[in-house]
Amino acid sequence: MNTEQLSDDNELWKRRALDVSIHVGLSALLATACFLILKPFLPIIAWGIVIAIAIFPAYRKLRNILGGRGKVAAVLCALVLLAVLMLPVALLTDTVIEGIQSLATRIRTGALSVPPPPASAANWPLIGPPLARLWNMASTDLTELLKSLTPQIKALVPGLISASAGLGLTVLEFVLSIAVAGVLLATSSGCARVSRSLANRLFGDQGPEFEELAASTIRSVTNGILGVAVIQSILAGLGFLVVGIPGAGLWTVIFLFAALLQAGGIVLIPAVIYVFATASTTKAVLFLLWCIIVGVMDNVLKPMLLGRGVAVPIAVVFLGAIGGFLAIGIIGLFVGAIVLSVGYKLFLAWLEGPGEARQEMSGDS
Repeated sequence: MNTEQLSDDNELWKRRALDVSIHVGLSALLATACFLILKPFLPIIAWGIVIAIAIFPAYRKLRNILGGRGKVAAVLCALVLLAVLMLPVALLTDTVIEGIQSLATRIRTGALSVPPPPASAANWPLIGPPLARLWNMASTDLTELLKSLTPQIKALVPGLISASAGLGLTVLEFVLSIAVAGVLLATSSGCARVSRSLANRLFGDQGPEFEELAASTIRSVTNGILGVAVIQSILAGLGFLVVGIPGAGLWTVIFLFAALLQAGGIVLIPAVIYVFATASTTKAVLFLLWCIIVGVMDNVLKPMLLGRGVAVPIAVVFLGAIGGFLAIGIIGLFVGAIVLSVGYKLFLAWLEGPGEARQEMSGDS
């Protein structure tokens, strides 16, 4: 009798294990299918969430001004963000097209001339001799130099076309992300409940703390890294325009990406060299001082903005943002900072747990 009962129990456990395995497998299959379906939209959704969290304080103030009309405030926020995005894009596109047309016309008519390099150029370390040789060729016979570089220029054309298409897709992605952010802001109450439930499910009683940590980290990175890079880029672009550097808009965009990588000063070096070679000494020195101010500005602004309101050290946020950017692109600025901040807090909780347990045990005894 006992043997038969044991056999029945084993069969029952086998059936339950089989049922659980089937349920887990079906759930995993469903989750995988959902991920594959949503995969093309994940960057847009992620950026929409980031934008919505970053501008939520401003949205809340605008909603209060409008008497609690959240949908109207969300639409206004989305329109302002679209204007902020499209205005620089339009100006950059116009600058690049105008610059290319002007350059092509001057090359075709022979009106483009390059001044000779300074006598000390050949003595510059590392890049001096080859730079002086190319510079001399450009100043004496620019057309011949361009002909000699034709294979290299042709090789760059597909990359430039691909980069232009990628830039266009990125702009479209941001436009859609702003629309998603507007929808999230308009339904912020429901989104807040879902966010709180998810945080509580993942972190238990510490859910609200980690939810606030994620939100404050996003705002910190927005202000401390993106905000500082944009401020530096605007000032650098003004300097490029004042001294008359060709393609100032394109140089400004390059400087923006370099500033996000904390290497904006490297982009300023060629600009300074060009101004010293083509402009008066006074103008070049003033531009050099301006570039120094722009280059060191992040050392002042970043400690003020990065990490403000975040319950983790500024170094954790900074390392997470830069590491995430290098790993998965611009969205990694936020994902990396959030993941490293949450990991840091969990690590501290793991370290403090045994100590607190020992204190409670010693207190009971």
